[in-house]
Amino acid sequence: MVKEHISKIPPRKENTHKGDFGHVFVLGASRGMTGAAYLASQAAIRSGSGLVTCGIPESLSSIMEVKLTEVMTLALPETKIGSLSLSAEKEIVGFSGKADVLALGCGLSGHKETQRLVRNLLKKVKAPVVLDADGINALAGHGEILKKRKFHTVLTPHAEEMARLLEVNIRVVQRSREKVALDFAKKHNAILVLKGHRSVVVSPKGHKYVNKTGNSGMSTAGTGDVLTGMISSFVGQGIDPYSAAVIGVYLHGLAGDIAAKERGQFSMIAGDLLEKLPLAIQEVL
Repeated sequence: MVKEHISKIPPRKENTHKGDFGHVFVLGASRGMTGAAYLASQAAIRSGSGLVTCGIPESLSSIMEVKLTEVMTLALPETKIGSLSLSAEKEIVGFSGKADVLALGCGLSGHKETQRLVRNLLKKVKAPVVLDADGINALAGHGEILKKRKFHTVLTPHAEEMARLLEVNIRVVQRSREKVALDFAKKHNAILVLKGHRSVVVSPKGHKYVNKTGNSGMSTAGTGDVLTGMISSFVGQGIDPYSAAVIGVYLHGLAGDIAAKERGQFSMIAGDLLEKLPLAIQEVL
């Protein structure tokens, strides 16, 4: 089942250039949370993207310039607490027109103005969006925005974020993960990755994939940001979003399994997944 999705990864022909493999626009970070946007950006470029731009609050730009080498940065207007401001909306919408996919939410913060910005962007950005973390939190009570989008949306919540999105107790989500995920995907016309042990990937048409790679060592800060970057990369390379999500989840877990064999699960960090991602991709290709 996974093989049919992996076969969609575009081959690397001899006569190609960076513009042939997609441009990912990662929009995230806030004061104290630069690592989230960094991990998503690095994962995107490690997953084969030709171009990646990381949009961050302007006061964090110099930090990201040091952290990122192959990834470009875009400094944007910010709030008083160092999160993205509503005044950045026009520039973000304009820049997203140059990208193939927008990865939105990693380290974004729960600031009310920033959360409003997320909702506005979902209404105005004319590109697929991969939504994670604070991007998902911004939709609590505003799920109707997803139904109206004319472009694909992929959401990657863990159980707690899913419960917050549905405004239910987390036990409701954990009791029936597959059903909860499928019901949401169909109702909101979105692809959903419900993360956790045996992550579930579903589509509005009822397609379902339950992942078997990965291990408990991946229960650490930043691994979700890596997954967001990976899925965004595959969407940007022209793979249909459902297959991109399946491929991303599978390879994400496989990279974790490779890391666990070499270093053990106990001390694993998100950066280990980035390090082992090329080996995981090489193994399936």
